[in-house]
Amino acid sequence: MKIMFVAAEGAPFAKTGGLGDVIGALPKSLVKNGDEVAVVLPYYDVVAAKFGNQVEDVLSFYTNIGWRHQYVGVKKIVRDQVTFYFIDNQQYFYRGKVYGDWDDGERFAFFQIAALELMEKVNFIPDVLHVHDYHTAMIPYLLKEKYHWIAAYQNIKTVFTIHNIEFQGQFDPAMLGDLFGVGSERYEDGTLRWNNCLNWMKAAVLYADRVTTVSPSYVGEIMTPEFGKGLDQVMRMEAGKLSGIVNGIDTELLDPEKDPLIPYHFSVTDLSGKAKNKQALQESLGLPVRSDVPVIGIVSRLTDQKGFDLVVNELHHILQYDLQIVLLGTGYADYENAFSWFASQYPDKLSANITFDLALAQQIYAACDIFLMPSAFEPCGLSQMMAMRYGTLPVVSEVGGLRDTVEAYNSVTQTGTGFSFDHFSGYWMTKTLESALDTYYHHQEGWKQLQRNAMTRDFSWDTASLAYDKLYQSL
Repeated sequence: MKIMFVAAEGAPFAKTGGLGDVIGALPKSLVKNGDEVAVVLPYYDVVAAKFGNQVEDVLSFYTNIGWRHQYVGVKKIVRDQVTFYFIDNQQYFYRGKVYGDWDDGERFAFFQIAALELMEKVNFIPDVLHVHDYHTAMIPYLLKEKYHWIAAYQNIKTVFTIHNIEFQGQFDPAMLGDLFGVGSERYEDGTLRWNNCLNWMKAAVLYADRVTTVSPSYVGEIMTPEFGKGLDQVMRMEAGKLSGIVNGIDTELLDPEKDPLIPYHFSVTDLSGKAKNKQALQESLGLPVRSDVPVIGIVSRLTDQKGFDLVVNELHHILQYDLQIVLLGTGYADYENAFSWFASQYPDKLSANITFDLALAQQIYAACDIFLMPSAFEPCGLSQMMAMRYGTLPVVSEVGGLRDTVEAYNSVTQTGTGFSFDHFSGYWMTKTLESALDTYYHHQEGWKQLQRNAMTRDFSWDTASLAYDKLYQSL
């Protein structure tokens, strides 16, 4: 099949989160399955800085964004047999960042129209057009309502993936005429209207042929008022086209046997390198070097979504145990300040690194014994899979992708890959952490079996991509 992805970000070009990881990894796995795959991304200044000397200019044209006559440059690079097309317009994409500008609506309206018009110009007409999150959510609507007259486009099927339902693209309905150049009929009849706004994500859910999210549990959750962020009614209405496919991780990149960012390599059959990584991490962060103490790793944005209200409220209690905590992350100032304060009070037990450091992140995954990830909601989550790949056992809340990827420890059958709690409270998080510490201290054989279970789970994109291929085939 011919598959085209359109997204606002993609590793290694521009990445702010899990969406970027998916766009970096899924297309190259689909190529291995025999598909022909192209990806369309904006040509940000960060892409130009890193890859400007590798891209080739393909063509340029002009498109109309309402009354504006805008330049569209098309550049290209081929990596891992995937063709990446970049849409170049410096006015919109040379901003020093991917998102967060006052005119994001206009920027991504331009991007979607340019991406649709590019398909014919580069002669890549896909069987399936796969769009991601709100930034590209109007594409299924535009394909059916604005570009339906193009004969070559009439058999294209569309898939829309929700990575985060919180950001829906809610705008003034005047945008339909001003930017997209379409009439307001579909807004006036209620199709595109939600809470008296034009809602891009609602448009995608109604117009796409299939809607996916990044884990099976999250599909069920977004149909509830608790997790649906106001769109749960629409999700229930369209339940027949919804499905959940767990994200994979790049197991070639994330491999304890050859990861260039960790000092000592190790494998499931020989964990001696993991112990050396632990010692190296303790030394580098100024923690007492002790092989017998469990080290708890946290790599995260410090926000309510990630459950840090629970962590901060319980931290004084948790730090009474014989353990060490290594935190890496940035986020809400209150949480940053709280961790910094606790680190000053417990310098032998807590190292708070309020920054982003890719190498340190990998060292935490590789060196720690336990990985704490108590999210309030988590569409998929990648950190827990990365931790398990490195034999670091996760303690998680049972939501979304965390429930689908972490199997709770059963001491009788010696099965499981981590520890989990299903009541979202500080009390149950701490109780679950106590259970993990008890297993670490008093059931070493059980602990080693859990590590083996976790490290041999298949989280590769090569497996995850088969589910996408099956979905595309069904269309």
